[in-house]
Amino acid sequence: MGLLKIKRAMKKFITLTSLFLLLGIGVCSTVSAKPKNHNRRSHEQVSFIPLHQKGGFAIMVDKQQPGKSMVIIYDQDKNVVFKDCLTKGTRAEKKYILSNLNNGDYTVEVYSKVHDIKTPFYVYDTGQKKIVHML
Repeated sequence: MGLLKIKRAMKKFITLTSLFLLLGIGVCSTVSAKPKNHNRRSHEQVSFIPLHQKGGFAIMVDKQQPGKSMVIIYDQDKNVVFKDCLTKGTRAEKKYILSNLNNGDYTVEVYSKVHDIKTPFYVYDTGQKKIVHML
C-alpha cells in the first residue's frame, strides 16, 4: 500500500509541475495588446524633480528631435508670473528656485513640439521657510 501512495504522489507532482510549466510559458509568451509601431516618433519625457531644501523644482526634458521647449508659470488668476526658454536642443535640465513667489496656488506648463505638460503647485510659508509643493 505504501508503494501505491508514492506512485500517486509522484503522478500528482509531475502533473502539477507540467501544469505550472505550461502556465509559465503561456504567461511569458503573451503578446502585448498594443501593436508596436516602429515608424512612430518616440515620446518626449518631461520630469519634475522637487528641490525640497531650496524651495523649488528642476525640470528635465528629454526628446528625440531638437526643438524649443518653454516653461511658463501662472498664478491662480492665470497671469504669467515667469516665462523661460528651457532648451532648443534634445535634452535639458534646469532648476527653478521659487521661494521668492508669494504664497498661493500656481501652475507650471512645459510646452514643446510633441506635447504640453501642466502641473499645479503651491507656495506657502511655515514660519521658518517657504515651501514649494507639487502635486
